[in-house]
Amino acid sequence: MPAVLVVHGGAWAIPDELAAASVDGVKVAACHGFSVLQRGGSALDAVEAAVRALEDNPVFDAGHGAVLNAEGEVELDAMIMDGRTLASGAVSSVKNIANPVSLARAVMDKSAHVILTSRGANLFAESIGMATVPTDTLVTANERKEWRRNKNYVTGVMEDFNSCLAHDTVGAVAVDSAGNVACATSTGGIRNKMVGRVGDSPIIGCGGYADNFIGAVSCTGHGESILKVTLARLILFHIEQGKWTATFTTERMAWAAVDHDGLWYGLNPKERLNEQLPQ
Repeated sequence: MPAVLVVHGGAWAIPDELAAASVDGVKVAACHGFSVLQRGGSALDAVEAAVRALEDNPVFDAGHGAVLNAEGEVELDAMIMDGRTLASGAVSSVKNIANPVSLARAVMDKSAHVILTSRGANLFAESIGMATVPTDTLVTANERKEWRRNKNYVTGVMEDFNSCLAHDTVGAVAVDSAGNVACATSTGGIRNKMVGRVGDSPIIGCGGYADNFIGAVSCTGHGESILKVTLARLILFHIEQGKWTATFTTERMAWAAVDHDGLWYGLNPKERLNEQLPQ
């Protein structure tokens, strides 16, 4: 089966000054993840690698570049799921972890649990020797500025997703040459969220889901709304019924996909650009 990997950098009103960097970021992440598949790696390894690349890029609200909560702290959420076995791992409200998607992978591979949260997740990271980083290294100067001047949470949520103030979730889905699918999702949440708030991203069936018999999904958008309908699993239900479409309703979403025909990407609605893979 031909391998394919798709990534998104979050659905929101991406301002012109971040447009090029957002598109470049998803293109790099997609190519990075696809290189794992080209080397014979699994879909699971590929989505982790792709999301790590997005977490390392301060343009996106995940890992480096995360938004701040009501007390000016970083709290990160992530999940990963293997469509072959339905094995999954997730973390929520973790601090000082540069790549929470890899901590979620460790929860799946090295614990008897599916999701760990807050202090427990950080204690687990310490127990397996995962490196921590100073919080300041995860926060951009622009995010500090926006956090200081931004409105309260409720007003911010109503305005942010269709303004130039919000960032959002990143994610990846893949199918490997063996026909196995996987997904991964990671986020810093919504600016000025309450301490301890958890959105859809780390919740299996909401922020993502993967099943070899159907497909794989990574969601982006307003977490509380996504949680109400278990959106990732709902999308797969509709795919099972033969109903499928690919679209987004915010002004922009940076996305990229790689297959045997090359690199595909876009930013604006109905935009689908193509170029040869870099050698």
